Amino acid sequence: MCGIVAYTGHNQAYDFLIKGLQRLEYRGYDSAGIALLNGELNVYKQKGKVQDLIEEASGKNTKGTTGMGHTRWATHGEPNQVNAHPHLSQSGDIAVIHNGIIENFATLKEALIKNGHSFKSDTDTEVLIHLIEDIQKHEKVDLFEAVRLALNEVIGAYAIVIISKNDPGTIIGARKGSPLVIGIGEDKKEYFMASDATPIVEYTRDVIYLDDNEIAQVKNNELTIKTIHNVEKTPYIHKLEVTLDAIEKGGYEHFMLKEIFEQPKSIYDSMRGRFHPTDLTFAMRSLREYESKIKNLKRIVIVGCGTSWHAGLVAEYIIEDFARLPVEVEYASEFRYRDPIINEDDLVIAISQSGETADTLAALELAKEKGATIYGICNVVGSSIPRLTDAGAYTHAGPEIGVASTKAFTAQVTVLILIALGIADIRGKMTKDRLRHAFAELDALPEKVKQVLESCEAKVIEVAKRYKDVDHFLYLGRGVNFPVALEGALKLKEISYIHAEGYPAAEMKHGPIALIDENMPVVVIAPNRGYYEKVFSNIQEVKARKGNIISIVTEGDEKVSAISDYTIEIPDTEDYLVPILATIPLQLLSYHIAVMRGCNVDQPRNLAKSVTVE
Repeated sequence: MCGIVAYTGHNQAYDFLIKGLQRLEYRGYDSAGIALLNGELNVYKQKGKVQDLIEEASGKNTKGTTGMGHTRWATHGEPNQVNAHPHLSQSGDIAVIHNGIIENFATLKEALIKNGHSFKSDTDTEVLIHLIEDIQKHEKVDLFEAVRLALNEVIGAYAIVIISKNDPGTIIGARKGSPLVIGIGEDKKEYFMASDATPIVEYTRDVIYLDDNEIAQVKNNELTIKTIHNVEKTPYIHKLEVTLDAIEKGGYEHFMLKEIFEQPKSIYDSMRGRFHPTDLTFAMRSLREYESKIKNLKRIVIVGCGTSWHAGLVAEYIIEDFARLPVEVEYASEFRYRDPIINEDDLVIAISQSGETADTLAALELAKEKGATIYGICNVVGSSIPRLTDAGAYTHAGPEIGVASTKAFTAQVTVLILIALGIADIRGKMTKDRLRHAFAELDALPEKVKQVLESCEAKVIEVAKRYKDVDHFLYLGRGVNFPVALEGALKLKEISYIHAEGYPAAEMKHGPIALIDENMPVVVIAPNRGYYEKVFSNIQEVKARKGNIISIVTEGDEKVSAISDYTIEIPDTEDYLVPILATIPLQLLSYHIAVMRGCNVDQPRNLAKSVTVE
């Protein structure tokens, strides 16, 4: 959710903090604030975007070589200046920024009020910094120890950074359930902290990913890491792979458009080196290391949220077809609350772009407790899911800054197809000829994606102009393309704020058909594979009610095109690859409609990129 940055070193902190907040604004953008140490503790915060914060701080004292900043996605307390972070302690000497939720804040607040504390905001975060100062005062300990003791009383999730007027040059960070990365500058003379690596990559490639229940302190250019149980840890320094170019727009108007057009490369990168088409072998070590387990699997359970859940639905069709194993796809947010039946011979696959999705992490922890093998698919190296799972695969899609997921979705589906093929091969459910053909089709996929991007945008813009002012959309698909209908509808809802629903095409007659009239645009995924004749019949039913048909069809199609108001063509491919090709025009459609409606494409209202709280 929220974005965190912090700095201490020999340079002025302000420029780094502002640039870092701008790079993290996709994590939350309803308010922003900074705190700077310069003899005094100066705090500036404002409702709205980082640009509003810049205007608030203009002309004020922004000097200081130690500071921190925060961009907020509200949980407790409405978005306003008072509830914006940083929050101060009772004395005003200590400041905190926080990503997460303190679940027992009400109990803690009640006790602190009895001790004479008064609060200015409605947030759970302010309670935490008051608690830290209260412990420091009554236990007569230093700030680091007060933070450690306080966190032992806290229930919930957090990534926090703390600075104090009385400890200049010191920053303290801690995490549980929300990410926090530490960057180590040249000669260890400056240190950075952030929610992810995007603010740091310009300054250093040496980073440490804090683990849950760890606290880090930088003091006098020395880094110390302990657990909340006071056990000192030796940190492992990672080298960042992400480049500065990857987190900038590169000439595109929006990150979302850039990321849509990066898909030929991101799909290629997601499968690069993972299979050898000539000798028909897999190079996915995460599968081969669990070969005996895979041979004896009874069931696969896939968990995810939002777009990742849709990727899991696509995988359900493909894995069951290839590997002949039963697959269940669960909302991670529901999974942990219904006492699911999980066995030791189950494989639980978690899908998350960020690798930090709170509900998905909780689902994995539950599955692990029940003895299942857990497998993670995520995009962010060093994130929580790959550290929790038994095995897994990175999608290698590169940074995705736009809140509405695009290239992450197609990369997830690509990796899941590889997993389906790998499991089928290990279990002896796929002939060598079929495997060879699948590899050849995958090898051709990036070029076909490029072809879709080059050929369809003009038609998509035409469709967008025609329907940008409607109130409702309906998306229909059958079989493996039903999840594509769900994903297309989600994208339109997320960034254009048009109500849209995705349905299995055959279910239209069981309710949604009542909505169809001359004003209702209906997007139908209708390739020449699978259920072509059935989908054609569904289109005729829509036309009989004067609905407007926008069809995604295979190149050269004449039958569906003849009765559609608009057709968008995709290259011919195997049915299990259609979801990737068909998704791309729908991403572009949602993007262009949102732009034409004047919506904030990269930062849609009420949404954040990484959902690190329940």
